[in-house]
This record gives sequence, structure tokens and C-alpha cells, in this order.
Amino acid sequence: MNTQIKKGVLEMIVLLAVSKRDMYGYELVEEVSKVVDVNDGTIYPLLKRLTNEKYFDTYLEESKEGPPRKYYKITILGRQKLEESIDVWKSFSTSVNKFIEESDQNE
Repeated sequence: MNTQIKKGVLEMIVLLAVSKRDMYGYELVEEVSKVVDVNDGTIYPLLKRLTNEKYFDTYLEESKEGPPRKYYKITILGRQKLEESIDVWKSFSTSVNKFIEESDQNE
């Protein structure tokens, strides 16, 4: 997938994933990777930014497999941002799809 397109929708995908249930970083990398190819170096800075912008709260939880894990929990502000992002995405993708279909019909 084109890097610029991926960058544009990654925030929405991360917000959506965490809105379903609280997740820790590596778990989130795995979940997001089901949709777009990402790595730790992409997700962790995004998580830090979204937390700084108050879209996520964090908490630590003990792990059976090592040190405590930092979990991300979506905030009310994060849910509002998610709804806004989904609305923008739907409008944008509808417009682009319509343009593509019209272009195909003119060929």
C-alpha cells in the first residue's frame, strides 16, 4: 500500500482497534497488521501522540510472560475523534469510488 495513503488512515485504524477493547502495543501492532503492513516503529510513536492528545489513557497490567504491559484505553475525546475520522473516510472514499466508476464508464 502507498505509504502516504497508509499514513492517512492509520490513526483511524488504531483508534478503531482500541475502541473495541483495551490493547497493549505489540497486540495492537498485530491487530493493525491484519489491515495494513506496519511495524513497531510506526505504531509506538502514533500511540504516544494519541495519548498526548488525550485520545487514549494508559494503565499497566501484570503479564504472565514478563514485565507489566502498558494498555491503551480510548477516551471520550478519542471516541469523538474516531467518529469524525470515520465520517471523513466514508465521504472521501465514496467520492473517490464515484470518480473511479465514472472514469471507467467513459473509457
